[in-house]
Amino acid sequence: MQADEVLAGVAPHVDAGAVPGAIVGVRHHGVTSLAAAGATEPGGDVPLRADAVVRLSSNAKPLVAALALCLVADGLLALDEPIDRLVPELADRRVLVRLDGTETVPAARPITVEDLLTMRMGFGFVVDEGPCPTFDRAVALGLGFGPPDPHGLPGPDEWVARLADLPLLDQPGAAWRYELSFAVLGVVLARAAGRPLGEVLTARILAPLGMDATGFCADPSRLVPAYARGDDGGLVVFDGVADSRWLAPPAFPDARGGLAGTAEDLLRFAGMLLEGGGGLLDPAAVTAMTSDRLTPAQRAAPGAAPFLDGGGWGLGLGVTASAAGPRYGWAGGLGTLWYSWPEHDLAAVLVTQVLPPTGSVFAAFTRTVEDALV
Repeated sequence: MQADEVLAGVAPHVDAGAVPGAIVGVRHHGVTSLAAAGATEPGGDVPLRADAVVRLSSNAKPLVAALALCLVADGLLALDEPIDRLVPELADRRVLVRLDGTETVPAARPITVEDLLTMRMGFGFVVDEGPCPTFDRAVALGLGFGPPDPHGLPGPDEWVARLADLPLLDQPGAAWRYELSFAVLGVVLARAAGRPLGEVLTARILAPLGMDATGFCADPSRLVPAYARGDDGGLVVFDGVADSRWLAPPAFPDARGGLAGTAEDLLRFAGMLLEGGGGLLDPAAVTAMTSDRLTPAQRAAPGAAPFLDGGGWGLGLGVTASAAGPRYGWAGGLGTLWYSWPEHDLAAVLVTQVLPPTGSVFAAFTRTVEDALV
């Protein structure tokens, strides 16, 4: 399968104006191809290039999860280890009795590294569960709920101190909640390695894989604008180029979604997983990443169902069944999507830059790939 074959299924939506442009990348049996359609801005005449740098948003999570497993292999931390040693600010947690109340009880156990990777630390988005004053306070404290904003957060120590003032919403390990766990994970990994998260990620994941365009700062010569959909359905600039918030190092390197990169770089990472770790990760670590860790009740819970859509969660990425066989990957809120179908030795990436992701474009991409595989 080639990228232009998949792009053919997406291009009509680009032509109709659903998104200004789209990039498709495919890695099939070790061969990578890229193709692009449309422009960098609505109604623009500057073609979107296949090597454009974009904001990866939540597609950062799998990369950070792989880094965590590298540090586990180094002996710097363990999956079942309480995070208290590295983040003592979050030791001895209290847990709400009810989401809409203030009464708390002691946490039954500490938060572990695996709790962070599986997003079961006990704090995250509250969705369709009624009022939750504690979550509202987390938003007011500026902990970063919403679209990624590289310069909207304080430094890691201050960020953790603010979180430490709040009780947990659930007992550690009990419930899946998007996505604050990964912000905590980034702090844990930086402290374990004794270096800023960006440096460690580059040294252990990005540089070995040749992901030269990926990082917490974007190359302005290749960066393209990102857009948000306005109340009237039209697109307004969310983040430009000359004044982009991704051009300077952030105070808080946010492991939830702070990275910028390219479709080709994402395919390099996907290829490493398809190759059983490619010498970077142990094959057992890849299996752990790509195996569902959730119970049926956790997958179906109100806080999880809107994000997982019937699928499950491994260590840092979503896993689900499909008509073409098992697949894993994840999406980014600024319009990026990556899936791998390991039985077909195939990974495919879709890149747009529209918030929220355009459902018709995502669906056309996935359907085109799976129809061809079936």
